[in-house]
Amino acid sequence: MTKLRTLLATLLLLTTASFCQQSSSNWQTKLHQQLPLLGHRNWILIVDSAYPLQVSPGVETIETGTTQLTVASAVLTALDRSNHVKPIIYLDAELPYVPQQSYPELNAYRENLKKTLQGRPIQSLPHEKILDKISEAGKDYKILVLKTTMTMPYTSVFLQLDCKYCTDEGEQKIRQAMKSSPTN
Repeated sequence: MTKLRTLLATLLLLTTASFCQQSSSNWQTKLHQQLPLLGHRNWILIVDSAYPLQVSPGVETIETGTTQLTVASAVLTALDRSNHVKPIIYLDAELPYVPQQSYPELNAYRENLKKTLQGRPIQSLPHEKILDKISEAGKDYKILVLKTTMTMPYTSVFLQLDCKYCTDEGEQKIRQAMKSSPTN
């Protein structure tokens, strides 16, 4: 009977490990499948454990089973390698005000997040304003939500996708040319 219990316990552990590994690789597979389909105005959200499950038809939530910084790093690397989209990064304006004494690992998280996002422009907005932007975009555009194991408030990383190959200056030149055209 003891051998049977040992065997069952081993099988249970292997199954759990396999499931966790599968869950971990599933979000990466999904990201790599969807990234070529995503374009400007789509969003990728890398959120904490308490982020709500949204019900809008364009929103897809995937449980990653891994840390937020791991997911953020992988997503940013994938975006860097893409030839068509780049992220506009939003962080919650509340993050600097979350009390360190309530979350002992908060300072380390902030430092590691700063390293992960290094060299990238970051916009801070109140959480509700970011959610309003996402809700509005979700009416017409795909929102991919990658839920992580993070358990500290206001730590989500919100990535609004933008066109990589057309700069703001290029867009302005196109609009100016359209205004100057005798056909308009």
